[in-house]
Amino acid sequence: QVQLVESGGGLVQAGGSLRLSCAASGRTFTNYAMGWFRRAPGQERDFVGGITPSGARTEYADSVKGRFTISRDNAKNMLYLQMNGLKPEDRAVYYCAARFTPYSHTVYYTDRDYGYWGQGTQVTVSS
Repeated sequence: QVQLVESGGGLVQAGGSLRLSCAASGRTFTNYAMGWFRRAPGQERDFVGGITPSGARTEYADSVKGRFTISRDNAKNMLYLQMNGLKPEDRAVYYCAARFTPYSHTVYYTDRDYGYWGQGTQVTVSS
């Protein structure tokens, strides 16, 4: 069992920045690929980005590419999402997710791929 707790959400003006954090506990963090997803009001939960267990590879949704950066600190069991150039359409509840994997180079893109989820943190962007 992996427990995930997100933090760092809040209210920011358009063009501003936020950094979300996700603290993981319960299992060996380096055995897990990680992902960030978001759910806007009335919409499905969408992939934001993912990172391999080692952190060597990241992938992003087109909507955030060039603005958001995923990173992880395996020594601290932490996952991060640096969000720059925020837009009103980035408003959503953001979730971190974990998937046990033996494949060190694989990023997972759909929420069905992940077995563990945090409770989410709200990000609101004012125009």
